Amino acid sequence: MDENRLLERININPAIYAGKPIIRGRRLAVEHVLGMLAAGDDIETLLEGYPWLEREDVLACLLYARRLVGRERVEPGLLEGGW
Repeated sequence: MDENRLLERININPAIYAGKPIIRGRRLAVEHVLGMLAAGDDIETLLEGYPWLEREDVLACLLYARRLVGRERVEPGLLEGGW
């Protein structure tokens, strides 16, 4: 599946999570999926926990995050303080 088709799975609805990006209009935020992956969950664990979720949804979340980070620019002096 090409990147543009994957990104069609990510929606923004002001009535759900105050407009945060969500997956296919459902009440599962991209942020939540990324957090679970960052905590060490694998894609299979996510798919088991959310039966309606598809592998392509998780890949869409990763692509969405990559594109956001790809646009980000950080001033060198800001890196010294950490997060």
